[in-house]
Amino acid sequence: MSGAGMWVIVCGPSGAGKDSALRWAAGQLATHRRICFARRLVTRPPGAGADDDAIGLPELQALRARGALAWHWQAHGLHYGIASDYQRRVAAGEVVVVNGSREHARQLAGHNGVRCVLVTAPAPLVAERLRRRGREDEDGVALRVARNAELQPPAADRVIVNDGRLEQAGVALRDYLLELAE
Repeated sequence: MSGAGMWVIVCGPSGAGKDSALRWAAGQLATHRRICFARRLVTRPPGAGADDDAIGLPELQALRARGALAWHWQAHGLHYGIASDYQRRVAAGEVVVVNGSREHARQLAGHNGVRCVLVTAPAPLVAERLRRRGREDEDGVALRVARNAELQPPAADRVIVNDGRLEQAGVALRDYLLELAE
């Protein structure tokens, strides 16, 4: 990496296991001095996402207006932001990992200092995971799986197919981040 910091946007469809792989890798790299996992600001009720910081839309918009967000995007009816403090960490040479969306990753494609990791899984496995999660009924699961099939994935610097044990996807993500931090 030669001292240059960068952003790593990790994205993938619901049910691919992106959040689980991120949590696994973050646990393994918690003490690494050059890798940081950014916490997202998200406009959803507190407690709905333990890996996010809940914020109201007016507050998020105010942060954006003040230039206090390094990144912001919308997905699935929610608004997301990454505090600009993380930009300073990138400038200081750190690899800052962001739990992002596929659409946002597509918008960032080609930006200098941005890498994209796509976590994916076969459609039947995604459907099974969505059913187990229990947030959608069967029609909702079918809609998500169909949307995943239609949505063009972003250009990715690394693709992780999460079709085995969680540790396999976590190791693949961890190892890629370590490679970038060298």
